[in-house]
Amino acid sequence: MKINSTKQYLQRKEALTSFFLDKSYLPMTLKQISTIFGVKKEQLNDLKSILNELEDDMVIYTDDNNKYITIKSPDIIKCVYQSKSKNFGFAISKNSEDIYINKKMSKGAMDRDTILVKLLSNNESIFNHKREGQVVKILNRNTKKIIGRYIKSRNFGFVVPIDKKYDDIYIPKSNSKNIKDGQIVEVEIKKYANNISKAEGRIINVIKNNNLDDLEVKALYISYGLDILEKFPVFVENEIKKIPDEVNEKEILNRVDRTSENNIYTIDGEDAKDLDDAVQVKKKDDKYILSVYIADVSHYVKDGTYLDAEALRRGTSIYIPGQVLPMLPKKLSNGICSLNEGVKRLCLAIDITFDKYGNVVESNVFKSSIKVRKKMTYDKVYKVLTSKDNDVLEEYKEFTRDIFLMRELAVILNNKRKENGSIDFDIPDTKIVLDEFSKVADIKPYEITMANKIIEEFMLAANMEIAQKFYFLELPFIYRIHEIPDEDKLRNLNELLSNYKKRIKGIKNIHPKTLADILSKINDEEEKQIISTFMLRTLKLARYSDECSGHFGLATKYYCHFTSPIRRYPDLFIHRVISDYIDSGYNLSDLKIKKYRANAKSYSEISSEAEKQATQIERDFDKLYEAIYMKKFEGTKYNAIISSITSFGMFIKLENTIEGFVSFENLKFDEYYIYDENKRRLIGQRTGNVYKIGDKVKVKLIKSDIKLRQIDFKIV
Repeated sequence: MKINSTKQYLQRKEALTSFFLDKSYLPMTLKQISTIFGVKKEQLNDLKSILNELEDDMVIYTDDNNKYITIKSPDIIKCVYQSKSKNFGFAISKNSEDIYINKKMSKGAMDRDTILVKLLSNNESIFNHKREGQVVKILNRNTKKIIGRYIKSRNFGFVVPIDKKYDDIYIPKSNSKNIKDGQIVEVEIKKYANNISKAEGRIINVIKNNNLDDLEVKALYISYGLDILEKFPVFVENEIKKIPDEVNEKEILNRVDRTSENNIYTIDGEDAKDLDDAVQVKKKDDKYILSVYIADVSHYVKDGTYLDAEALRRGTSIYIPGQVLPMLPKKLSNGICSLNEGVKRLCLAIDITFDKYGNVVESNVFKSSIKVRKKMTYDKVYKVLTSKDNDVLEEYKEFTRDIFLMRELAVILNNKRKENGSIDFDIPDTKIVLDEFSKVADIKPYEITMANKIIEEFMLAANMEIAQKFYFLELPFIYRIHEIPDEDKLRNLNELLSNYKKRIKGIKNIHPKTLADILSKINDEEEKQIISTFMLRTLKLARYSDECSGHFGLATKYYCHFTSPIRRYPDLFIHRVISDYIDSGYNLSDLKIKKYRANAKSYSEISSEAEKQATQIERDFDKLYEAIYMKKFEGTKYNAIISSITSFGMFIKLENTIEGFVSFENLKFDEYYIYDENKRRLIGQRTGNVYKIGDKVKVKLIKSDIKLRQIDFKIV
């Protein structure tokens, strides 16, 4: 099997493929295959090369006995493992289907490993989940190092990972000399876990900090590799040196010049530095013209550069309290790509003309240059709208008319969305306030005002119109999709709604307006938040896709992410497609279309995974800061609402948005409680006392465990 040409290589590959796909083929080792094909010892590398390629092509895989197994069945699929706890996880397929994987079936797979999964038939399934699988092969390991707490024993030790998704790692005594019990350490995995034994590792570093709280923050930070994201690779740094700090006149040529327009504004948070969107509203007769200007990031981040590859690898910016880990270097995100006040910037823009009912009359996408007149903040715009602050009214007096015109259009667009059935979940986010020393000073609901909603409506309108426009142009694109919820989950939601004398009708052909109408008829804000939360849990997660299959929550067929290319890669990619389309005279070449089509498919999957990871990181940091903050309030009593009920206790939510847990042993009465799964409530066997979601309770904080990021209450 000596290969002397490409043609011969392809012939050998075809012969081996036919060999494996033959019905009579039985699993064989490399030695057995080489004997059948008469491969000499010096030719083994050529054979291995073809076999490796066939593994990549999903024709075969090797089992634990190093035998080559043919992948004949559609029940064996390539997935990414998503660990949920030490006991189970999910295999995420290309179409984002979640396949349940019990630990006993995981082969020791770790979070974000690339795996081969065999789908189990119903009679093989242990837990009767809708889809259950068994890992048959781990194709690629994602995790090489782990941060955790060292627990010392007489003859050995083990490390309990900071990230709870990972199992403990066995540390031989020889690999843990001079390490003290309880220290936070960095472990290099030397031997991965399987169904029989734990992973084995070597301690390579001790994480140190004088303050316990700071140590926990630092440990979580390093465990997610955020310290690595602080800096960009040297190749990227060298590339961005060539990017200018200012827009030059040549770059403005062939763009729509709107630098002389005097009513283009940015509206962002007080401390925002990466300003990627600006807006302008005009009114002519009974029509409104909304112009949305988005930083032309693709002009600077070119396809095929190290900068682009690094942006794709990161996928998204990560926001943790007091810090941003950006997708792009600050020279771009805070500099040349940021639509700063009073300076020329390059944009990709869309003009949308609406009638007085919010219907789109016409739209136009174009490349432009602008100069932002005023950097506004949500807080000050809200004060103008409510006439609450004389100093702000004086500062913004020449912009007041434009602000009220923006509100006028935003209200029309919001009413139009609601009319179409778009669901608005008014669930306040948690705002963690740090002091000058990066210590958590306060935790409270993040305030959403009409000022925030103005920008939200404008961005939604731009995203919908861009998506629709390029869908009908049949160009490769990345869409933001949100699929119809599962019927089983809707039935569970119905059981909860029955507690409030409400019901979903038409589960089989559910329309988002059905859910939106339920929320719109609730006047009690606390009740609305509870139902909103459960409704949100019922829905599937939105994700990126190269296919436009609609957005259920927004009740629209067409939706994409176009408005944040500084911090989201899908936005950057579709900017590149749009920009190329315009530059080509609205006629992309077949070669470009083919390339972008392949990009759209792979980038959708990569970006969806990056988003999930960023969300998990942000959630874990919030939980850690919440535990640190609440530690000083142990023993304090609070008014709370029951936010969720499970078979092992219930979760309660405080007014400041912090959630904690009440175990059965910490319920008010000395009583045995029965869990009513259908109605999600607890019923006292002796007293008949009932706890249900939405009930108001008085609780006492008994423990805030910083290490576990867990807050425990008892009913008082």
